[in-house]
Amino acid sequence: MKQGEEDEKWMRLALEEARDAATEGEIPIGAVVVYRPEGSLAGKLIAQAHNRVEALHDPTAHAEMLAITTATEYLGGKYLPDCILYVSVEPCTMCAGAMRWAQLKQVVYGIGEPKFGYSRLAPQALHPKCKVRGGVLADEAARIMQDFFSSKR
Repeated sequence: MKQGEEDEKWMRLALEEARDAATEGEIPIGAVVVYRPEGSLAGKLIAQAHNRVEALHDPTAHAEMLAITTATEYLGGKYLPDCILYVSVEPCTMCAGAMRWAQLKQVVYGIGEPKFGYSRLAPQALHPKCKVRGGVLADEAARIMQDFFSSKR
């Protein structure tokens, strides 16, 4: 499977998580973590989550934070250098900081976040070795966010 196809495959799971968040009244952001050691032809899903800020009354319960916690528990360590995090919306600075500490190999996101995204507020927040790819299934990610916020108005 080509990298672009693989990215879309995993992003579709993150988008499903985002839809689950919307159903629960949470801002619809979903994330998955895929374990893919160097030289591996395919990744393995090890974590998936969506925003739970409202349900847990916790401002840190972002999809990315919950997925990172699940992934570190699964692997039994605090570092994720062989992992890729797929998230429907560009991470905020808090999540980017957590990704730096986790030493993720790569972050792939759907749509950018012009107000709160790390790339505007803290562009150096990610680990220096972390690769970033944005725009994967961006139209679908944007539609999920737009539908959610239009239903709230």
